[in-house]
This record gives sequence, structure tokens and C-alpha cells, in this order.
Amino acid sequence: MWSAMGRFHRHDDGTVHSHSHDHDHDHTHEHGDHSGYDTGHERVDVLEAIFSENDLRAAVNRDAFESNNIRALNLMSSPGSGKTTVLAATLDELAGELAVGVIEGDIATDIDAARLAGRGAQISLLNTDNGFGGECHLDAPMVNRALAGLDLGPLDLVIIENVGNLVCPAEFDVGEHAKAMVYSLTEGEDKPLKYPVMFRSVDVVLLNKIDLAPYLDADVATYTEHIRQVNPTATVLPVSAKTGEGMADWFSWLRAFAAG
Repeated sequence: MWSAMGRFHRHDDGTVHSHSHDHDHDHTHEHGDHSGYDTGHERVDVLEAIFSENDLRAAVNRDAFESNNIRALNLMSSPGSGKTTVLAATLDELAGELAVGVIEGDIATDIDAARLAGRGAQISLLNTDNGFGGECHLDAPMVNRALAGLDLGPLDLVIIENVGNLVCPAEFDVGEHAKAMVYSLTEGEDKPLKYPVMFRSVDVVLLNKIDLAPYLDADVATYTEHIRQVNPTATVLPVSAKTGEGMADWFSWLRAFAAG
């Protein structure tokens, strides 16, 4: 995420670090003299305040969901994992059974929102493009704004399709009741070990594109074991959104989640 202070992240222990380069340089200093760098604690205080504001807005979002008896799910993944295909199949399955709202997060375009239209769900498009490349995740204030595009009263379930990214989305509470992610065989078996924060944060992992296992020489058991190393309690569901294999288990999990 970018702020006026630069790029920053919050870790599981609550600490924040910044990749900012907005400090003042004295270009006349000798090599090795860093006296012109601002290393005070004010930057950390500002970043903590930003995250605190996010968490306050997340609580507002959660109150909005709960006051309308809605369960909210934050659905995350890397780009190309098949997240929107999973979501399209999910909306088709639940149409007429559960009233679903979708907050469709993308940096730009309405391509995914158009794919989900006409499947019985309310869709609220949320583009993060701010003219400087766009945010790599959704945060709670963004989701709060997108809620204005949904009529919450009739809904049973809101699915927040986050921006495709394996790092930043996991760091932000947006007011959801649970987190899920789609992880594709095509991404390689090492991703849980290389991006543990994402995998550690979720309640369920859909291991997608298992129909490609014979062509990728991929061992589904190894993928699952690597997920277990990082998150022993997550529900792991091998699925193929394309063929439908395993999707019944995902639908069952989601029905149980929606029932609270």
C-alpha cells in the first residue's frame, strides 16, 4: 500500500515497517554520512495511525454486515489462480438459494464484474486505480465505499473478491467474518512456504486446477502438505472450477459459513 509516507506493511506481530524514500538527502555529504536521513519515530506513529483507522473502518463494515444478518467472506488469491471462475460457479450454484452480494475488487476495468453479472447476485465494482498504478489490495475504507453499491437488507452473504496479490490483501481486515483463498496448481508447490502470511491468514484454501495435475507432473499431496506446514488448521479443498471436481465440498463449506 502507498501512503504519503511511502510503501509500508504490517506484520503478524503488529509491527510496521516502511519502504519509504521520501526522507531528505543532503547531497553534499561524504559517502557514508547518513546524518541527512530522517529516522525518527514519527513515521512509525503515522503508519500505526493509518492501520488503526483501517481497523476502525473494518469494525464499521462488520457492524453493517451483522446488523443486516449478513456473513461476509474475503476471497483472495494471486492473479490467474481462477478466483473469478470459482466465484462465477459459486454464484450459479447458490442462485435462488442464498441472496449474495459481491464486491468486485480490481485495479482497473470491469471485466470480472461483467463475467459475474446475470448470475443472480448484486455486484458492486471497486477499481483501485488512483492514477498512479492502483492499490494492490482492498482496505476497509474502500470496502466501506463499495457497500453503497449494495442493497444490504435482502442479502445473506457478501463475498469480497480482493485484488489479485499474494502479499498485501492478507494484511488488511476489511470487516469480513472469514478469509478464503484460491491457490492454483499452476503457481507451484512452494507458494505457501514463500508467502506464508497469506496462507496463514485464511480459514479455507481452494486448491484449484487439479484437472491439470497429470500435465504439470504435480503431486496434490505435496501442495497440501506445504499448506499444512504454514496453516495446520485451514480447510484444504482440492477443486477444479473448470470441470466441477470437488466444488461440491466448497459449496457445502460456504453454505455452512453463510448459516453462521
